[in-house]
Amino acid sequence: MADTFETLTLTLDDGDVVITLRPDLAPEHVRRIGELANEGFYDGVVFHRVIPGFMAQGGDPTGTGMHGSDKPNLKQEFNAEPHVRGTCSMARTSDPNSANSQFFICFDDARFLDRQYTVWGQVSSGMELIDALPKGEPPREPGKIVKARAA
Repeated sequence: MADTFETLTLTLDDGDVVITLRPDLAPEHVRRIGELANEGFYDGVVFHRVIPGFMAQGGDPTGTGMHGSDKPNLKQEFNAEPHVRGTCSMARTSDPNSANSQFFICFDDARFLDRQYTVWGQVSSGMELIDALPKGEPPREPGKIVKARAA
């Protein structure tokens, strides 16, 4: 298994979303995302919360937004990277050290989240596929990750 990952590819029904990973900002979060992706954890997982103008959230195997992986929660790695269009960041509860497997991708400027959530990547191609995800909390027919792999 690789010690560091450089990219995450989310294969959706209509194509691939490629995310440039940022181990320089959040090494433990990048390691976790990469491990989960390569274990097949994200395969078939839906985007359960998609809010226009804000973000698309996924990473819960139950699709409810209430669960994560069976791995321990991560300590926060908050950083100064801004939450802007295409930013990938970890979802968490009110506990800053509760990130596990859920993540979100920003549709637009969401800088009010800066330094409160761990940024771990940036969409480098396929953002139009994220834009096209069915909207809702949860969407009636949510978009899903067919396959996720890190390299």
